[in-house]
Amino acid sequence: MRVLVVEDDPAVADLHRGYVESHPRFVAIATATTGAEALRLAAALHPDVVLLDLHLPDADGLDVLARLRTLPGPPADVVAATAAREVEAVRRARAGGVVHYLVKPFTAAALRERLDATWAARETLRRAAPELGQDDVDRLLAAASRPTAPPKGLSARSLRSVDEVLCEAADDGHPGLTASQVGAAVGMSRVSARRYLEHLVATGRADVTPRYGGRGGPRTCTGRGEAAGADAARRAA
Repeated sequence: MRVLVVEDDPAVADLHRGYVESHPRFVAIATATTGAEALRLAAALHPDVVLLDLHLPDADGLDVLARLRTLPGPPADVVAATAAREVEAVRRARAGGVVHYLVKPFTAAALRERLDATWAARETLRRAAPELGQDDVDRLLAAASRPTAPPKGLSARSLRSVDEVLCEAADDGHPGLTASQVGAAVGMSRVSARRYLEHLVATGRADVTPRYGGRGGPRTCTGRGEAAGADAARRAA
């Protein structure tokens, strides 16, 4: 997924861009330092996600958020990345449609969790039936609003390693990986690798493909197109 980073501090912008680039399914396509530049780049590039600072030199970030919603084309998911802690700012951001709100300073892991949740929600929508029941809508909105942290017993670092192995294999054109292959790549047992793969499947970040017509473990990264697209965008940048 393609991310526009909006941040007026060059050092912080570079830091946040690096956080985005560390995720195998996301690529930072541009950085804007003002509200006007953010709107111009969003209109020209049509990012999937906007990482938006609310304190900009020429505009209130919440006003930029409102104007982003008026741009033609599919709407971007907006993640607020700001030092604004006032309850009124959070209320207005929520009313304006931000999908997540991160208070600076935050870690790469914190942003990654929000990006994972954003990606999973988009995948759920992409795969959804044309019409949804109330339970389906409730599950979708709940998934979109919470980070997809690993369950008890799974390490966030190991989960990231498994996720990256799947995406790198997809970028290389590999048809899919077994739990044994993933375990060997990241240095864990087949049983442990399978648990991580099952979590990725449950959160919409991996697919299960039957082997030889029978039952098999997760083999294909569902972010295959996203990961490949991000890799191509990096090469073109």
